[in-house]
Amino acid sequence: MQPLKRLLWPRLARGLVTPPITDPPPVVPDAVVQALVERLEEAGQARLGRSLAIRQVDAGSCNGCELEINALQSVVYDLERFGLRFVASPRHADVLLVTGPLTRNMREALERTLACTPEPRWVVAVGDCAVDGGLFRGSYAVEGGIAAALTVDLVIPGCPPTPTQLLEGLLALLAAQTRPRR
Repeated sequence: MQPLKRLLWPRLARGLVTPPITDPPPVVPDAVVQALVERLEEAGQARLGRSLAIRQVDAGSCNGCELEINALQSVVYDLERFGLRFVASPRHADVLLVTGPLTRNMREALERTLACTPEPRWVVAVGDCAVDGGLFRGSYAVEGGIAAALTVDLVIPGCPPTPTQLLEGLLALLAAQTRPRR
């Protein structure tokens, strides 16, 4: 037992005084963020007259995309300041943000979720897996991308897409759907 203690204490002490080995946080230019804020507010107000409610659905992913979606709610990106918010029920949602490939077990649940979402609604496929099955394509449990069950309005590719790409995709969706004012 003595040799184990001799090896453990120096390692523990070294771990307490050295900083962790991690990547630095992403640099988000203020000008880009401000431009996104202005464009999102303008497009969201013109289309819906209010903020955009998002319901995120995992159809069988590896959770890489979910980590990036959760980063949208962190203090770095702060999704709420853009007028975008996640809701707990599809009955309150405007956008279904679907991640992962369409698995056989989730097909019916995904179709029911879409049926519960009121009009106007949009379906956004996030990540390569949601587009065409990604790494899981060809598996016995995977039917392919989300388009096999739902009509997809927007595709945000990437494995996984960055939070900035997610914001830009949502902005593109709103801008494309905005009706001209009379």
